[in-house]
Amino acid sequence: MNLNFVRDCLFSLDIMSRGDDQQSQALAKPTFSDVQASALVESVFGLKVSKIQPLPSYDDQNFHVCISSTKDTTDGPTEYVLKISNTESSKTPELIEVQNHVTMFLRAAGFPTASVRHTTGGNLTCLVSVDGGSGVPGYLVRLLSYLPGRPVAEIPSSPQLLYEIGRLAGKLDETLQKFHHPQLSSLHRENFIWNLKNVPLLEKYLDALGQNRNREIVVQVIQLFKDEILTKLSHFRECEYPPDQVSIMEILMTIIF
Repeated sequence: MNLNFVRDCLFSLDIMSRGDDQQSQALAKPTFSDVQASALVESVFGLKVSKIQPLPSYDDQNFHVCISSTKDTTDGPTEYVLKISNTESSKTPELIEVQNHVTMFLRAAGFPTASVRHTTGGNLTCLVSVDGGSGVPGYLVRLLSYLPGRPVAEIPSSPQLLYEIGRLAGKLDETLQKFHHPQLSSLHRENFIWNLKNVPLLEKYLDALGQNRNREIVVQVIQLFKDEILTKLSHFRECEYPPDQVSIMEILMTIIF
């Protein structure tokens, strides 16, 4: 069985699963303009924006932000990612807080993760109110240092690359066993479709693959998971980090020429 093929099929199903309720997702996703996003960076984080452009995102809104150097910013990054959380995530600030602290913990442990920029008020996030009448109480915003590179999804897989990804996942798991936070339990969302133990939930999206060999292989993989993994879940220790964070879209590769 071709591992690259299975990976691509399951990733396609994952994308389809994210569109289960497109209308509600559209309402939940922020829709800030470039001008509004620039104003957020300047008012919330005290940085002068020289250039801004949207970045891909499913249910949040991300922007690549370049800032103008000033006497107060000469020692910091000049490129950031402004992340505006969707309305659902913005209702659980404790989850965003834990994610920020995990990022900082891993960076301190030597992982090449983003740094988190504090607001002018010294916080890691800020709840930004929107125009009245929309029914949306606000969006949580945060600013992370920009990391250059290409997603692993854009790079041809090889046994060595897959080995290195597995090695990275193991190192992450080992390191995060030492991470402690009073809101750590917020990471464990039982009905979260990106939780690896919820692989069987992908069955309702199989129609996205049509009636062909692709579907047959994915059905086999899901059934193997049910037979060989679900029956033994109680024997496994659950990792602390969200499993989707070690995905082909979340890992960046630096290409050296």
